[in-house]
Amino acid sequence: MTLTHILILIAIGLLAGIVGGTMGVGGGIIIIPALVYVLGMSQHWAQGTSLATLLGPIGILAVINYHKAGYVNWKYAAILMVTFMVGSYFGSKWSVQLPDKSLKQIFGVMMLLAGFKMILGK
Repeated sequence: MTLTHILILIAIGLLAGIVGGTMGVGGGIIIIPALVYVLGMSQHWAQGTSLATLLGPIGILAVINYHKAGYVNWKYAAILMVTFMVGSYFGSKWSVQLPDKSLKQIFGVMMLLAGFKMILGK
């Protein structure tokens, strides 16, 4: 890993943290495309690396701020945490079997659908 790679990763991490803390997103919208298109990772490598990033307490400081402001529903969060773990296990088992191109296309369609829904929906 070169110094350039380290600096790019620092920039990606800071941007994802700022966007994540501001809008609640980061891995899918910032980290994965940046790893694929800036650092040339395959879609599989980018998704695995992004998921590994989530293992640490990356959102804890943002959660503390949202909690202090009264914006965390802990009951919902607990249910989402457990079901997210189960879903991510089965999703990753399926995902690693797909060709890189197919995985990239599915990822792109999901981002487009989410974006269109947010822009055009209520």
